[in-house]
Formats: sequence, C-alpha cells, structure tokens
Amino acid sequence: MTLRCLIVDDEPLAQRVIQKYVHELPSLEITAQCKNAFEAMEALQQEDIDLMFLDINMPRLSGMSFLRTLRHPPLVIVTTAHPDHALEGYELDIVDYLKKPFSFERFLKAVQKAQERLALASAAPAYVLGEAERMQIEEGFIFVKEDKRTVRISLKDLLYVESVGDYAKYHLQEGVVLSYQSLKSIEALLPENHFPRIHKSYIIALSKVRAIEGNMVEIGQAKLPIGKTYRSAFMQLIQAYSS
Repeated sequence: MTLRCLIVDDEPLAQRVIQKYVHELPSLEITAQCKNAFEAMEALQQEDIDLMFLDINMPRLSGMSFLRTLRHPPLVIVTTAHPDHALEGYELDIVDYLKKPFSFERFLKAVQKAQERLALASAAPAYVLGEAERMQIEEGFIFVKEDKRTVRISLKDLLYVESVGDYAKYHLQEGVVLSYQSLKSIEALLPENHFPRIHKSYIIALSKVRAIEGNMVEIGQAKLPIGKTYRSAFMQLIQAYSS
C-alpha cells in the first residue's frame, strides 16, 4: 500500500530532507508540499492524504493550531526543532514526534508506525449486508440508531453522509442524524451507483448533486471535496448518467 504524503514546513531545507527520505521508501509518495498551514488546507481539500509531515513553528498559524482546525485529519507525524510541544501533540493523536535534525532510521520508525495504524484500520472485518437491510434498501429507507432511539431515514431525503470521528452524520433535506457507524459499513449498505463515495469522509446522493466544479461537488448548501482516490470512478458514474 502506497501512502500519499503531504509535507508542511516553512523551511526549504527541512522540506528537502523529508523529500529525500520519502523518495528512499517506495511505499511513500509525495502528493503535495506546502510552506504554511493555509496552503496545506487547500491541499487537503483537493487531495486524499494518508500521512502529513507537519512542522509546528510556522508563520501566522502554528502546526498545532492548524491541526486543531481539521475535522478529518490524516495521520500526522510532527517534525520540529522544539520538543516542548510533545505532550500537546500526543493529545491530538499524532503518530510520532520527530525532533529536528532526525536521522533516516528515526524517520523510518515513524513511518512504520503510520503504516501499522493504517494496516489495523484496513484489517477491520468486512461489513455483511443482512436480509432485513436489503429489504429496507429496496423499499427506499434505512433504520439508523441515534443515541437511545432508532430513526427511519428515507433515502430520497438523504443529501450526503459525513464521517465525524467514530460517527456518521446523515445530512437530510431537513436536519441531521448522528449515528455510531463507520463510513465503510454505510458504503456497503447503500447502492454505490446512487450513493457513491467521493472522499474518505463523504458519501453523497447522486440525485442531489447540483454541480461539479474542479474537485468540488455542490450538494444542498454544501460544497464537498472529491478525493483523488475516488475521482475517476465518480466521474465515470457521472458520465454514465450524462446525455
């Protein structure tokens, strides 16, 4: 499995060191390099990133402050010359903390930790669709558990589903429903030709798409990013419905 990497560092020398180390590992590829948090925000919207190498001390917005703004951060390895933020970094669930200057061996150890995390996530058992769920889909609805109640969701009212940590947020034409579910299980449940996954964090209702511009989809009042991994299949699906 190749990890798509984002390097965020305002020091050109530091960027070159990480770039050199990444190029020595065939399991990594650099998707984008940014010199500040604002460029990184744009890169994360346009690309599917598996692993981000993030410096802390950057102009205008620090690496930690930037990380706190992300709703769906990729795996993060912090790289910095200042070790006094280590505790804060681990509170944000970073993979590892590299103090500059760091050796290739130390870099490799951090990358292996990231690979182990992704391997554990991908090793989760496949979701098996039950007969009752199949019948619900055929009838045009699903039942979703929200806290202590079970909510009936009509598929014609569903705009998109968003991954929020360990939860899934169903955005409906009127209101939202928050359920303890993985997006992977929902992806297996919904028919992909009508509810395609366009990003690691989003499944959308194809019939509710208002427009597609660049790497963004307009649906309802929201603009959602199209991930690089999902773009080809999604555009093929759009073309199949185009006259």
